[in-house]
Amino acid sequence: MKTKSAGKAIKETLGRCETPNGVCWVVLEKGKTVAEIVPDPFGPFERTGVVWALSEVRLLAPVVPSKVVGVGVNYSDHAVEFGHEEPKEPLIFLKPPSAVIATEETIRLPARSRWVEYEAEIAVVIGRRARNVSVAQAENYILGYSLMNDVTARDLQKDDGQWMRAKGFDTFAPLGPWIVTGLNPKKLRVQAWLNGRCRQNETTAKMIFDIPTLVSFISRVMTLEPGDVISTGTPSGVAPLKSGDRIEIRSPEIGRLVNKVL
Repeated sequence: MKTKSAGKAIKETLGRCETPNGVCWVVLEKGKTVAEIVPDPFGPFERTGVVWALSEVRLLAPVVPSKVVGVGVNYSDHAVEFGHEEPKEPLIFLKPPSAVIATEETIRLPARSRWVEYEAEIAVVIGRRARNVSVAQAENYILGYSLMNDVTARDLQKDDGQWMRAKGFDTFAPLGPWIVTGLNPKKLRVQAWLNGRCRQNETTAKMIFDIPTLVSFISRVMTLEPGDVISTGTPSGVAPLKSGDRIEIRSPEIGRLVNKVL
């Protein structure tokens, strides 16, 4: 049976796994097993009939993006937290694909920084090529939603005056665990839990620029390709990470992105 995901209201939980047969795309079924799909989730796909228990596979980052577009200062409370005025247009930056890691992989603190912070964010996964997209049509270009930890070397961000180095270190873009389709982008909750304590807790309803606006704005700057990721900004409550920490980015609609820190 073929299923169409991108731009549709059908709810599916999609991912990438390392399985006994190699790396493949999967659909999560009843929270306990994953079913292999082909060719990929960016158009009509079908189940192959091969199913594994979650205990038999290793979750990978749910996409391999050509680029990760970050959005800065996109929650009012975070703007206040850092003493910034609310931006008149989205503030965007790039994180390199080499920064992407999966859930349960390790965030590695760089020797060049003394102050690295977590940032819990909803991630938008693009489903089809988007260029000069209108706000009204933007959701038709979204495959689904995931979670990202926009890890940031705050001292280097301040020193450099721009954000590429501070946000671009290897392991600074934990992404996952799944892509969930068919969600309402105006009502997604995102949380950060540091060592079992909730430190961030907000919904996308409090964004300065909502998700369709971000997709449209970015698509008028650069062409977005299937699998590209937009990390949509973080609410207040960011704090430093240290070696030995366990940081979880959670959303009841999407899942838990869990990483240890070294």
